[in-house]
Formats: sequence, C-alpha cells, structure tokens
Amino acid sequence: MTKGALDPALVDLARPLQRFAPPAPIIDKTVYSAWSGTHLHDAFLRQGVDTLVITGAETDVCVLSTVLGAIDLGYRIVVVSDGVCSSADRPHDHLLALYSDRFSLQVETAESREVLEAWVE
Repeated sequence: MTKGALDPALVDLARPLQRFAPPAPIIDKTVYSAWSGTHLHDAFLRQGVDTLVITGAETDVCVLSTVLGAIDLGYRIVVVSDGVCSSADRPHDHLLALYSDRFSLQVETAESREVLEAWVE
C-alpha cells in the first residue's frame, strides 16, 4: 500500500479504537518492522514493558518482522491468532504454525477470547 496514493482516512486508527488514543500513544511505522525507525523499544523500556500482545495485518510480512525483532529484543510475545491476517492464506497459516512449532519458547499464540479472559489490569 502506498500512503501517498490513499485517502488518509484509510490509514487512520479504526474508529472504535480512536477513543483510546490519547491516552495511548500512536506510533506510525514506515517499514515492515515496528522497531525500525521508531522509538517503540525505548518507550517500552521506560515503562517496564516485558510482554507484547501482537495483532496486525500481513502475518507473513509486517507481523513476522515485528515478532522476530521482539524476539531479538527479549520480549515475551503473544500473537493473537484471530487478530492477525494476510492477503495470502497459506503463508498466514504456515506462520501461525511456525510460531508454535519453531518458536514455542519465545512466542505464544492465543485467540482473542483467551487473551481478554487472561487480561490483568
């Protein structure tokens, strides 16, 4: 997707989530990984964040890049299996299996229902 060719409203935060920002910050990314070119890791370090619940589009591109970066940075990672999607079904399915089969020590997968039930405020 080319941001310059899209209606800006198409890349805004989804309307139901807009009420959370602020107080939640919005950090835009311009590359696949959420870590490159952002201050995300520094912000998490300052806040003592050690666990990430990851959702997003393109399981086999942006989500994968962000998950691998988070592994390198030492985060505990939960990928919400029904909170990720891809324009390619087979790679999406393979990546969800890979998280369980190959990265099970670094990455957990859970459905959104499980994450919400386990959420501690």
